[in-house]
Order: sequence, then structure tokens, then C-alpha cells
Amino acid sequence: MSITSYPQLMGIGGGVGYYPYFLQVSRGLVDGHKRVFKFGYNGVIQNVEETIWDVGGLYAYPSSAVTMTATSSAGASDENVEVTIQGVDTNYNELSETVTLNASGTATTTGSFLRVYRAFVSSSSASSGNISITNSSTTYAYISIADQQTLMALWTVPAGYTAYLFQIDTTAFTIQNNKVATIRMLTREVNGVLRTQNKFDLFAGSYHQDITCPQPIPEKTDIEFRAIADSSNADLRVSSAFDIIYIEN
Repeated sequence: MSITSYPQLMGIGGGVGYYPYFLQVSRGLVDGHKRVFKFGYNGVIQNVEETIWDVGGLYAYPSSAVTMTATSSAGASDENVEVTIQGVDTNYNELSETVTLNASGTATTTGSFLRVYRAFVSSSSASSGNISITNSSTTYAYISIADQQTLMALWTVPAGYTAYLFQIDTTAFTIQNNKVATIRMLTREVNGVLRTQNKFDLFAGSYHQDITCPQPIPEKTDIEFRAIADSSNADLRVSSAFDIIYIEN
């Protein structure tokens, strides 16, 4: 679908009914065009590469679509808390499901997820425990009490869409002296391998990149940000965020 089909929505003028394209996409007013903002955080990065997410270690992707079980560490105290899980199904179509924790503080989805890239508490009351989103013994998402939301710098382009990456932001901080973080952006197309698409170093600072000509990323591609420190006692706190418009093919 061509973006030029919507010229009246692309203006940058200030007149009534004439707004920037990105605003109109965020408002859901451009058919076939969507926006996603993904962000992740890893509070302890040492000299072993990890995904920038709140569980730590490298993220493990399901090899096939599976149901997901949400389990609260508070057990029965979180009965009736609602949790929304978002990702894609076995055909890479977008999938979102809300489950309600039972008297044991657990709930299992009816849908099967090939990828999970976001989860959050969606009820009117917050959870009193941390919530793990798992299948078997593998954790695919984690909601902390403090955030009530996952912090995962990864995403998968749904079927039938091409993603356009137009902004990256990353920070790295530590109280230790002279420690450097190396950040990688990786992508993996269907039946492919994770390949480095961007790589940069941070020395107790931040990195911002506006991509003037947005990077196209094909359907069904995994996107992931990882970090590694230059020493075993770096104690780096790393966050990463990226902004994407994805357009129906």
C-alpha cells in the first residue's frame, strides 16, 4: 500500500485537519499503517552478552507456537488480575490475548504464540507479585511489580507488513569507572540467522539515531537488541528503545 495514497494526512502545516503523517498513524487514521514503540531494560550487564530485557541472559524464542501461562509470585493475592499478552501466532499474524489470574494466581492462554514481545497488567488493580509468562520451564516475558509491564527490546514484524525503523535510543550507566558497553541491533528473517545490523559503543552515556531514510525490515523478521560490557565487574545498566512504522504490503 503506497503512502502517497494519503497526501492529505502527510502535511506539516498547522491548519485544522492538516497534521503530520506520524501523528495520523499514531491516531489510527491511516489505513494499513501502524506504529510500534518498543523499549527494554537490563539492570546488570557484565562481560557476557545479554538481551536488553528485564529477565537477563539471552532471550529464547519458541521453536513452534505454544500457549503461555501467566503466574504471579503473589499467588492467590493476585486472583482476578488481568494480564494482556501480545505477540504473533504460528502464521506470524498479530495476536493479543487477555487472561484473568485464578485463585492460584495463574492463567493459561487459549491462543498459541510463536513470539511474545509484550505483556502488561490490564486490569483496574495492579498485581502485588511479579508475573512470569512461561511455557514449560522457559520464560518468554516478565512483568515486575514496579513496572506492571514488560521491558523487552525485541519485536517481530507481523505477516503481511514491512517495518520501517526510524529511531533508536540507548543508554548505559554504571557507578564503576571506565566501563564500556557494546550494543548490537540484530535481525533474523525466516529460516535465517541473527545478523548484526547496527553496532556501537557507549561510555556512560547515551546514543540517539534518527534514520532519515528509514531502514526497511521484511515481514516475519525478529528484531533484538543486545549488550555486553568490557569487564566482569562493569555492573552496567542498559536501556534501549526503537520506533517503527509498519505498513501493509
